[in-house]
Amino acid sequence: MTLKLDRLPQRSPTKLTISVSPELKGALDAYAEIYAQTYGQRESVAELIPFMLDAFINADPGFRRARRALEEPRADVPPSQTEQILQDRTED
Repeated sequence: MTLKLDRLPQRSPTKLTISVSPELKGALDAYAEIYAQTYGQRESVAELIPFMLDAFINADPGFRRARRALEEPRADVPPSQTEQILQDRTED
C-alpha cells in the first residue's frame, strides 16, 4: 500500500493541541490505523498531524508562490510585520 505520507523520521516529541470536528477526528484515527498497517509502527494522530500539515503546505503551489513573494524584499514598500518576522528569523 502507498500513502502520500512517508514513514515518519526519528524526532523529538512535540505537544500539539487542536480542536477538530468529529468527522475529521474519525478520519485522522482511520489514517493513523492505516499508517500502522502500512509501516508496522503505531503513531499517534498528534505525531502524524505535523507531517501531514507539512506535506499539505509543501504541495500547495499557491502558498509557495505567496510565501516567496512575502520573503522577497521590495524597495518601494516598507516591510510588513509578517515580513519583518520572517526576515528576523532568517537572520538568526
